[in-house]
Amino acid sequence: MRNSIGTLNEEIVVRKLVYYIAATLDGFIAGPDGADPTGPDGFWPIPDDYLRHLVGEYPETLPGPARQAFGITDQGSRFDTVLEGRHSYEVGVKAGVTDAYPHLRHLVFSRTLGGSPDPAVEVIAEDPVATVRELKRQDGRDVWVIGGGALAGALYPEIDQLIIKLAPLTIGAGIPLFGRDAVFAPTTWRLTDHTVLDSGALFLTYTRAQTGNEPA
Repeated sequence: MRNSIGTLNEEIVVRKLVYYIAATLDGFIAGPDGADPTGPDGFWPIPDDYLRHLVGEYPETLPGPARQAFGITDQGSRFDTVLEGRHSYEVGVKAGVTDAYPHLRHLVFSRTLGGSPDPAVEVIAEDPVATVRELKRQDGRDVWVIGGGALAGALYPEIDQLIIKLAPLTIGAGIPLFGRDAVFAPTTWRLTDHTVLDSGALFLTYTRAQTGNEPA
């Protein structure tokens, strides 16, 4: 669902910032070491119905190597841009993948990374909030924050929608949904869509509620 401001003659589509992320029942997106929880040594379950749902509903969020392995060519209809923090990005780089999302515009936020390891990946040293506000003014599909938690925490006031892939899993400790340095800022969200899979995973879509107590 897209936000829109319409008139009798035209409709202006407002680009949203969406935090689309997998989380455990106890609110973590990765283990304490920040390693890829779905990798070869990971602990995250990926049942068949979960994968089918990703392919059918969110094909653009699958990494390039997975898309190639499954023969996926669907560009999707939700996102055309992905935002990533340095630690999250380096998980892929260490695995030999310098651009996990070649089908999307790929921005990595880091003040220490220096030059980009891949010509298709833009390394941004500026304030992520200012960058996102500029992206929202541009034409395009919604913008996806993949992580990590620190970047999501920095962008917390700019996130318009959460899509939580809730796994039937607890891990006890790890990296929280909005990182370890998130500030205390209670925010109300409206459940606007949900899917329950037979394997126990839930896809929960929440849209930020305008309560009148939050900054515009």
